[in-house]
Amino acid sequence: MTDYSNLASSIDPASDTVRIMREELVTISHRAYQRGLVVGISGNNSVRIPNTDAVLIKATGANQGDMDTTDTVLIGLDGNVLEEGKQESKEIRWHLALYQQNPAIGGIVHVHPPYATAWAVANRTPPLIHTAARGLMGEIGLVNLAPSGSQELADLITEAFSEQEVLVALMREHGIIAVGPDLRTAYYWAEYLEDTAKVALLAAQVQALEPNGGVRLASHEASEEASG
Repeated sequence: MTDYSNLASSIDPASDTVRIMREELVTISHRAYQRGLVVGISGNNSVRIPNTDAVLIKATGANQGDMDTTDTVLIGLDGNVLEEGKQESKEIRWHLALYQQNPAIGGIVHVHPPYATAWAVANRTPPLIHTAARGLMGEIGLVNLAPSGSQELADLITEAFSEQEVLVALMREHGIIAVGPDLRTAYYWAEYLEDTAKVALLAAQVQALEPNGGVRLASHEASEEASG
């Protein structure tokens, strides 16, 4: 088992590198909230400090839309909080498990976008129906229901991402996870997942319409009256 304690404890929470990564975490979190991918105090994103065994994650109780750099918590991959007086998100267990499992992961986005979450509630993954989704995302994982913050949930999530080709996953009755080599890329995968979930639902509705589109316009009624 890898010992992360020595490397993590040597990181200065006030360093320029950590400051830059705090700002990036805040920027991406604000964007997710503004795009409607998360509401209230839900969701938690994290980013690995480059070339270290430490990550930043949103503090518990913070809103992604109005959080600032003080709402980020520096924590080692061994689970030790590296700055006093801060409480990390309760979902930290599975964030750390993913970073430990795959060192190529540099950022994780966990949000609750409505269309993708609707598929997650139905315990189904949306089909990759357009070329962008098929070309960029590949397989969509599906994580079964387990208590938030539990070891059971962490185990289910690491299993879903055990194949490095899996970049996104739905969490049953919960939300989504996207991973990437950096936080910004992980966020883009989250957007692509929500987009394909939305388009899949809309396409199914369109395909169910009558040949005329299922919409009666005034001109249709006028034409019928004239011919009748």
